[in-house]
Amino acid sequence: MRRTLLPALFCGLLSAPGVSAKDVPLDTTYLKDHAETRGFMLGRPARARPTPDGKAILFLRAQPRVARLRLYEFDVTTGTTRELLTPEELLHSAEEHLTPEEKARRERQRVSVGGFTDFQLSEDGTHILLSLSGKLYLVRRADRKVTELSTGPGVLDPKFVPDGRAVSYVRDHDVYLYDLAKGAERRVTTGGSERRPHGLAEFIAQEEMHRFSGYWWSPDATSLVYQESDAAGVEVWHVCDPMHPEQAPQPMAYPRPGKANVAVRLGLVPAAGGGTVWIDWDSKKYPYLARVHWSKSGPLTILVQTREQDEIALLCVDPKTGKTTALLTERDAAWVDLPDDVPRWLPNAGGFLWTTARRAGPQLDLRDPAGGLLRVLVPAEAGFQGLVDLDPRARQVVFRASTDPTQSHLWRVALQDGKPERLTKEPGLHAATFSGDHAVYVDTAALADAMPRATVRRADGSLIGELPSVAEEPPFQPNAELLKVGEGEGYYAAVVRPLRFNADKKYPVIVHVYGGPTHQMVTASMATRLIDQWLADQGFVVVSVDNRGTPGRGRAWEKAVYEKFGSVPLADQVAGLRALGAKFPEMDLGRVGIYGWSFGGYLAALAVLREPDVFKAAVAGAPVVDWLDYDTHYTERYLGLPDKHAEAYREASLLTYAKELRRPLLLIHGTADDNVYFRHTLKLTNALFREGCDFELLPLPGLTHMVPDPVVMQRLYGKFAVYFKKHLRQQ
Repeated sequence: MRRTLLPALFCGLLSAPGVSAKDVPLDTTYLKDHAETRGFMLGRPARARPTPDGKAILFLRAQPRVARLRLYEFDVTTGTTRELLTPEELLHSAEEHLTPEEKARRERQRVSVGGFTDFQLSEDGTHILLSLSGKLYLVRRADRKVTELSTGPGVLDPKFVPDGRAVSYVRDHDVYLYDLAKGAERRVTTGGSERRPHGLAEFIAQEEMHRFSGYWWSPDATSLVYQESDAAGVEVWHVCDPMHPEQAPQPMAYPRPGKANVAVRLGLVPAAGGGTVWIDWDSKKYPYLARVHWSKSGPLTILVQTREQDEIALLCVDPKTGKTTALLTERDAAWVDLPDDVPRWLPNAGGFLWTTARRAGPQLDLRDPAGGLLRVLVPAEAGFQGLVDLDPRARQVVFRASTDPTQSHLWRVALQDGKPERLTKEPGLHAATFSGDHAVYVDTAALADAMPRATVRRADGSLIGELPSVAEEPPFQPNAELLKVGEGEGYYAAVVRPLRFNADKKYPVIVHVYGGPTHQMVTASMATRLIDQWLADQGFVVVSVDNRGTPGRGRAWEKAVYEKFGSVPLADQVAGLRALGAKFPEMDLGRVGIYGWSFGGYLAALAVLREPDVFKAAVAGAPVVDWLDYDTHYTERYLGLPDKHAEAYREASLLTYAKELRRPLLLIHGTADDNVYFRHTLKLTNALFREGCDFELLPLPGLTHMVPDPVVMQRLYGKFAVYFKKHLRQQ
């Protein structure tokens, strides 16, 4: 489970019985602007990527109120920007059409905009590959010449072959190669079928492992590694649209805890055609394929994981025989996190970089070619968050880190006994993408006191320029405070007060919660506080607390939720709320509401079920109700296998506490949700109804786990404020 798209959290709330927007007049002008601009993010540069030579930056950008991305190029020398291509030019103003497979892929990637949602650069940087409305286009950068590739229909996951002479993609359940010189395509893999597709990442890999591809080229473009997925034995669930009963439901292999997963194996096939060599590893012990890496500097490696997720193994593959040897294994009594962007190999058998969290927390290691530890480059105590770039010529590494978990900064360190040097100064969340020559990078920063921006910088951090934004700016800067409260380890929290705050007044409190693993609510990012500020201006203090289980505070903090979803996160939310109330007398802890989406929806519902004396009303969007109905990889990571950890599932289930409801609860759920199925909310409403409990339900017909519809967003937040005004009014 990953954090769903912001700001499109709760979209579609209709007036609850007995509640009318006329009860409390609201100025919804801001809501309209916020919705139509996607939280004032449309018009800002996205997916910025330097060319290999560092002379230009390619990026995508929409118009301020049109959710359709166009392609631009920033010249590093002159600082000028030109528009390369628009979707309208290619479609001749026709509507964009997506296949169900492409829609599902975008749902996994949390992509809700149209137009050019991504692009690929050839290895020499001379050509760009674009996908639009099921077709592929090759763009020559020098003169912007566009060539439509004559592929068959239903193309997925297009990419350049490393030598740049061809393009590959998946269609008809196999991997295809399109020769750019000949203008013809041919099958590379054979035998793929609907039951056993080739070259596509399965649902679990996309939704939970953040792996979106199912095939990989050798660096010399002579061989292809591809995934074969066998869904035999996996339950098939169906997503239907009740508003359109004439349409057939969409089937999907959905693995639930304790039940069958998709079986994955890897094959090696020559690009010129030939038989497949199947890669041999102990798939019974390690059924999950998490990562595949094949670079010019290192061997073909795969990262595999046990079903219980308490062990991972990095395996080196012999491409000729398919045999594997272990470079390293890692174990943890709770679970082992999957590292990203590693191994990163140094040339000339110089070893590789590896990230691990086996001790106090994530750290960056330098390993020898056999996997042995040479030295720790960045210890856990430095707040290591992720690897950004390896420059083998300069023998230095750029990484993200911060000892303040609300921020993320770029640092540089030499491979040989270097002292880390901080590159970014502005408070916020910084990430970077480097050019192939490591001379230039784009710093994409979500800032504490400004909306996100993307700056172009030299390797030493000095400024070259800024990618231009055409976005509208918010009409205010949030009156937000980030702080740490509570005893002992304490809790990081965000407090948003009305812009016209009256220190002599008592305000009802709204808790905006997520609380699940992998995501933080309390970050130094102005953009994430905008809608909370509008809610605060309706007469509330809006707060967020990061409980145990959220990232950024070390192994013990993150893994305290193991087998304790139903207790630890909620206990911390209560403790953090009370600590805030003790510090700030303007917070009326006798009038507290809570809202969230996905895991946040689960925690909001759990709050009014288990802590009704603290939380007086809740809005729960797309909540996981019964963890036995969520997917294997996420759920079993934190709760274990059901047959061995039945009590953990019972404690975590909202159904366990359904009879305890005595506070207002509004449930919202998209009927077409293929992540947290609508089944979850239906099971809870059925249990509540049978227990004689009162509740409110809003189904969102045809909407998924993401709800980006601007009209729905606008209507929601106005009604949302009214809902809490009613239920948190002064008694």
